[in-house]
Amino acid sequence: MEPVYDKIGVGYSQFRKPDPGIATAICNALGNSEKVLNVGAGTGSYEPKDRKVVAVEPSSEMIQQRPVGAAPVHQATAEDLPFEDDEFDAAMALLSIHHWNDYRAGIREMQRVSQQRIVIFTYDPEFFGFWLTDYLPEITEIDLPAFPAMEEFHALPGTVTIETVPIPHDCTDGFMCAYWRRPEAYLDANVRSAISTFSKIGNVSQGLNRLESDLKSGEWERKYSELSSLEEINLGYRLVVVEDW
Repeated sequence: MEPVYDKIGVGYSQFRKPDPGIATAICNALGNSEKVLNVGAGTGSYEPKDRKVVAVEPSSEMIQQRPVGAAPVHQATAEDLPFEDDEFDAAMALLSIHHWNDYRAGIREMQRVSQQRIVIFTYDPEFFGFWLTDYLPEITEIDLPAFPAMEEFHALPGTVTIETVPIPHDCTDGFMCAYWRRPEAYLDANVRSAISTFSKIGNVSQGLNRLESDLKSGEWERKYSELSSLEEINLGYRLVVVEDW
């Protein structure tokens, strides 16, 4: 199967820049791991500079956008990692697990090649409350079923901890919910092109026309006025850490 970002990843690095707060949470989750594998690494966001990192990415488009000096990258999939058992201290997968053909197989591979822990930044598909779904209900119908439920992680061998990762109002990593206090951003086709969900929905014009109309009339501000005072918010993003399997 052709990697999804071979089709939609053009210009991805312009809008998907690592957010400092999220980066800190990921760094803390990695603990004292020195040799780290980044699975579904994309353009290299959140790869720590103070550790030895090796990347795996199936999309040639994403690999081409990795900056000079980024970690060495292998073009491969999560389900078939080209490494020996226990070759790394830790493996991480950041907002990539929902793109895998078989996330259970991918997680088994991450545990196989890791000695200490795996770290997964993902989304809880049982979380509801993001206002954009009022305009585009297809998000919950098409995209969210791809994310593993939190129960799936709790069932893994080992010690599992799951933490909420709040999203700041000025989040620099332009994933789906990043613009929760900047609604006009979703009207920008370039912004949407860096969010894989929009490639699955199809025709979004009706919902976005409603959003544009509500922004112009002030209706959006009236409906979601409580957001303007918030610096960060829980939107369902979770950091899963598995150890001691």
